[in-house]
Amino acid sequence: MTLTETPDLFAIASRRERVVDWQAPGPVAGAAATLSGLQAMCAIRDGILPPPPMARLIGFRMAVVEPGRIVMELEPHESLENTIGLLHGATAAALLDTAMGCAISTQLPAGQGSVTLDLKLTYLRPLSVRSGTIAAEGKVIKLGRQTSYAEGFVRDGAGHLAVHSTATFSMIGEGPKAK
Repeated sequence: MTLTETPDLFAIASRRERVVDWQAPGPVAGAAATLSGLQAMCAIRDGILPPPPMARLIGFRMAVVEPGRIVMELEPHESLENTIGLLHGATAAALLDTAMGCAISTQLPAGQGSVTLDLKLTYLRPLSVRSGTIAAEGKVIKLGRQTSYAEGFVRDGAGHLAVHSTATFSMIGEGPKAK
């Protein structure tokens, strides 16, 4: 079969639409800045603070918040697929970057945060809409004054390891002022 012999790939019956809404991140960031990282992560998990726009776009949620550990969950959907019917690798990258960064945040005081310096992922098995609930776990490996390190794992609905990650984060902000 050639492309000219295929059905109309742009047919209206094949079209999908997804509407995504989110809260403006500026006011949320302002409110979160008054909280410790652990308090802010718990507030997002508990629906007191809205999740970041990226979480709404991809559709993941914060499921577990512990000091030094975060678990994000995602019900995979076809809007995240690539042309071979698997979840795009950027989905796992976004989940892991978020989970690991948030894990570091759980150990930071109000006014301090972190930004990703590098992110390394090793894809071990493919993920798809048939994978079940996908869980991305981020754990702090070393919390430092200027640089921190985290490790992450993405598991499919059966608990099989699909992606392993490590990341380095630069610490930003000053935290509380000494009196």
